[in-house]
Amino acid sequence: MDKSGKLYIVATPIGNLEDITLRALRILKEANLILCEDTRVTKKLLDRYEIQKPLLSYHHHSKLSRVEKIIEHLENGKTLALVSDAGTPGVSDPGNELIASLLDPKIRSSAILRSDLRKEIEIIPIPGASAVMAIASVAGINMSKFSFLGFPPHKKGRETFFRGVAEAKYPVIYFESPYRFLKNLELLEKLKPDAKLIVGRELTKMFEEIKRGNIREILGFYRNNRDKNKGEFVVIVY
Repeated sequence: MDKSGKLYIVATPIGNLEDITLRALRILKEANLILCEDTRVTKKLLDRYEIQKPLLSYHHHSKLSRVEKIIEHLENGKTLALVSDAGTPGVSDPGNELIASLLDPKIRSSAILRSDLRKEIEIIPIPGASAVMAIASVAGINMSKFSFLGFPPHKKGRETFFRGVAEAKYPVIYFESPYRFLKNLELLEKLKPDAKLIVGRELTKMFEEIKRGNIREILGFYRNNRDKNKGEFVVIVY
């Protein structure tokens, strides 16, 4: 029985390109193919470390035919590395959907058009940078238990999302877009006026900023400093 390939889930920097492990660099150099959300973003990282490898885009809008092509590579014994634009794949990106596809015999059988599904594809995590753990590490509060909720819904389900944040027993971490940051904080203030926040903006980048305070203080700061409503936010509510 031929040996199937390996899929490495590789964490990449969330901003500062130095935040990548030696193991991750080795895997990227050894991979036959690198799967990425945006080839332009990944190429910047690879160029920084003089790595030249073929790239294949895989993102939320990828069709089943792209998944089938990836499975075909793995069934043929190739070594693939999956990266996201930043941080750890499978967290608020389609990486978990790809892994689910590899574990689903129906999808695999449609991809390889044969009944021999005995070959195991190895799925191996390569840990590293994570915005969630970065903000948790500097929180200064008890983070032995917390919830991570990803990005809030844009419209439908938005109030339900923040009602859950307001009622949570433990600290909640979520990601936020600069386009909805203030609007969503205003909603949270109505639901939990006594909320305390730790807000990380542009973590690991040149203009990294971490703000702490109650929700009124945080809202006041960002209302008065609209120029700082840029970049990606990661928020702890407790």
